[in-house]
Amino acid sequence: MTTLVRSGCGLVPADKTSGFTLIELILVLAVLGVLATIATPIAQVTVQRSKENELRLALREIRSALDAHKRAFDDGRIVRTVDATGFPATLEVLVAGVENARDPKKSRMYFLRRIPRDPMADDSDGPAENTWGIRSYDSEPTDPKEGKDVFDVYSRSTRFGLNGVAYKKW
Repeated sequence: MTTLVRSGCGLVPADKTSGFTLIELILVLAVLGVLATIATPIAQVTVQRSKENELRLALREIRSALDAHKRAFDDGRIVRTVDATGFPATLEVLVAGVENARDPKKSRMYFLRRIPRDPMADDSDGPAENTWGIRSYDSEPTDPKEGKDVFDVYSRSTRFGLNGVAYKKW
């Protein structure tokens, strides 16, 4: 006579061991594999979207600081020279600050706390200002070149964004 015991599947003979069959294990692994192949591309797009958002914010921050420097120059708060365009000579000037020409105490005006790093840059070492491409006031928009001032910045990355536009064109 066989003794029956209660298990999650109902009544089974007591001499049978409980556990998963090989087919059940293979089926579970197949389902996990399918889920992993679906989740991996989604995770990669999420990471890229996050880096693109960082790039967008960093570009906006630097460009706003460049515009603020130009406005201060136009308002006469930065000492004018004959050949000056009103834009800083380097990105470091935005952090180091410039002397306020209108203030009798000669206080300094600062435009950035720090220079953000280009999140798309492959170079993670070195100063953050070296991760950006720099366009001077004298260079053409289609062919940006460095010069005596910093009119604009752009990413040096050769990759393309999720929108199909190269990062250096942002």
